[in-house]
Amino acid sequence: MRLFSGERKGTAAAKAKDLGDLPEWNLADLYTGINAPELNTDMERAAAESQAFESRWKGQLAAEAARGAAGQLGIALRDYEGLEELIGRIASYAGLIYAGDTSDPQRAKLYGDVQERMTDASAHLLFFALELNLIDDAVIEQALADDTLFGHYRPWVIDLRKDKPYQLEDRIEQLFHEKSVTGRGAWNRLFDETMTELRFDVGGEEMLLEPTLNRLQDADGKVRQEAAEALAVTFRKNLRTFTLITNTLAKDKEISDRWRGFKDIADSRHLANRVEKGVVDALAAAVREAYPHLSHRYYRMKARWLGMDAMNHWDRNAPLPETPQATIGWEEAKNTVLSAYQDFSPDMAEIARTFFDRNWIDAPVRPGKAPGAFAHPTVPSAHPYVLLNYMGKPRDVMTLAHELGHGVHQVLAGGQGALMASTPLTLAETASVFGEMLTFRSLLDRTKDKRERKAMLAQKVEDMINTVVRQIAFYEFERKVHTERRNGELTSDKIGEFWLEVQKESLGPAIKLRDGYETFWAYIPHFIHSPFYVYAYAFGDCLVNSLYAVYQNAERGFQEKYFEMLRAGGTKHHSELLKPFGLDASDPKFWQGGLGVISGLIDELEALDKATA
Repeated sequence: MRLFSGERKGTAAAKAKDLGDLPEWNLADLYTGINAPELNTDMERAAAESQAFESRWKGQLAAEAARGAAGQLGIALRDYEGLEELIGRIASYAGLIYAGDTSDPQRAKLYGDVQERMTDASAHLLFFALELNLIDDAVIEQALADDTLFGHYRPWVIDLRKDKPYQLEDRIEQLFHEKSVTGRGAWNRLFDETMTELRFDVGGEEMLLEPTLNRLQDADGKVRQEAAEALAVTFRKNLRTFTLITNTLAKDKEISDRWRGFKDIADSRHLANRVEKGVVDALAAAVREAYPHLSHRYYRMKARWLGMDAMNHWDRNAPLPETPQATIGWEEAKNTVLSAYQDFSPDMAEIARTFFDRNWIDAPVRPGKAPGAFAHPTVPSAHPYVLLNYMGKPRDVMTLAHELGHGVHQVLAGGQGALMASTPLTLAETASVFGEMLTFRSLLDRTKDKRERKAMLAQKVEDMINTVVRQIAFYEFERKVHTERRNGELTSDKIGEFWLEVQKESLGPAIKLRDGYETFWAYIPHFIHSPFYVYAYAFGDCLVNSLYAVYQNAERGFQEKYFEMLRAGGTKHHSELLKPFGLDASDPKFWQGGLGVISGLIDELEALDKATA
């Protein structure tokens, strides 16, 4: 057996035994292997059918709509969706097989080849959305009313037309699309492959990123410090690369935004999320205003619990003395999450159980494996897959609950089809955070010992601070970077300076940011893959806090309304989805309510602290 992370053989074997049998995903539901004949056949079919689609429909949509040709626009849109489904299946498989081991040259080649071939194929489909958006609004409305098949796609068509003001001439759109493989896509890939190749010398052990980050949660302060210093050493050695990637992608985004006519640096993300700038601004302002009575207050209390005047940055996620240190085995984690889901809804638990029964989860830490965790929806004709790096910590159990929440959402939304299943990021985080909340509340309700309850509440508060306060700080960091990049390239020192500014403001005086922490921006993948994604986590957490309060006070019917919200996928605006629950994200009081839940948990912690003193 290959040893991971440079651990001693006895330690690694004992830890593996404690974790139990960790599942690895079976991707055969997509394709049986990287050399599967079906994969190559599908790639060839995607190329040929995309060209045929372009030949049949390019330049014809306006005429078909104008003469009211019954069913023709609907047929075209149905065929377009079928091609998007086919291309999505191929791209999903390549992405997942690559995430499983980015260091494998054959997987990397497949990933690169698929990116190129599917970009070429989808280039033949670009005209379709562009031409639809050039048709007069009145004509489109008439077609939606007259053509039953076309009318089925009303939410997608109406949503598409929101992009119309930022749409460019066809050949420019095609150029942007095709060059993404050698531009943004290539820089993303460089980041991923660089990150998975990094090694960290922690007390003489050579470790991967995930196990090194995991040591920041160790009960021993010396171990945490060694891990933090190891992270800084390796990040510094690679800072030139990460700085170049960040500068290049920020400039790439500025060029695209300028050509399309976006005014604010985050406007394109707001549009993609189908959320108004004012709503996001209100969220960010509410969180910044809450820093003193959320993160600052909590970390002062935690420093005292740890016997410190102020914590070092490597102590931020340290376990409390009351926190159980035993490794949580995979079966226990599985049963914990499924039990919580079962208490809320047997249907929800049944969907989640399928992920375990059919090997839709990849859990072990492996060299070359993508760090972090995600749930990938793939395509509606298949099913989602979940990637974890499971190491038996309480946070790993919550991560499992989080990603399974995504998975349940993706399964339910799949009925909307390839074009309408996808949910904007702000709402995509709802089911995942709700899954975490269900799991936390289930465990808390069973815990009667005051000291254990205190440790659990502290863990949850920290997770919520990480989800809300930390992610809004990340958002503010990105705003600083992208704004300053418009004035020229940024040095590593300047980026580090921005990082320290937002971290000091958000974490407060109870945490000292020691030498080396100025490099920690380098490993956050969201900055690279999805600029300004991060506020979606805070949006989702505050939304779920409000949603959970409705659930607690509901006599009946909540589960049905919740499932309907998830089934809607991308067919409804956040205002429509939240209305049945009496919630309105455009109301500034909405964010105050969500943040009040976190503050209330800190109040409860303060009371427990006095009771257990």
